Amino acid sequence: MSAMQFLVSTLFELYLMVVLLRFWLQLARADFYNPFSQFVVKATHPIVGPLRRILPSIGRIDTATLVLALLVAGLKIVALNLLIGNTNINPLGLVIGSFYLVVKEALSLMMWVLIIRAIMSWVSQGYNPMDMVLGQLTEPLLAPIRRRLPSLGGLDLSVMVVILVIIFLQKLLGDIFGYF
Repeated sequence: MSAMQFLVSTLFELYLMVVLLRFWLQLARADFYNPFSQFVVKATHPIVGPLRRILPSIGRIDTATLVLALLVAGLKIVALNLLIGNTNINPLGLVIGSFYLVVKEALSLMMWVLIIRAIMSWVSQGYNPMDMVLGQLTEPLLAPIRRRLPSLGGLDLSVMVVILVIIFLQKLLGDIFGYF
């Protein structure tokens, strides 16, 4: 049974990350015509498109994508509970658990994007569309840290500082809500 739980959990988490990536791309106003952005949009549009007709955006916040992320997180909780045979699902616990999972996955996504961007900066040779989008996503997080850190002769520690903050926030969320 644990193999099935792993598979279901992984599939939901991967799709949740794609949905959260779409939200982040829109929030950061990343290049829409970039091939990576196009993949994310095409993977989420069949559900976000109809939701957008019902839920309009509020300023720069795409409520349809955010609601989809919460729905995917809620479906993950329901699916995992049904796999273990628990049919008694508390609606309030489901809502709180969905919010927790969305925040947890958003923090994990930020950390992975930062790590991938750091690795790509070491090996990238010239223009790379993926590098451009990752830069557009992470620069708003890194720029304030860079302004405050002293210059270390070409060594950029801002990625490490942001990752440490993300890990701290993940641990704090785990302490507050317990681990799901």
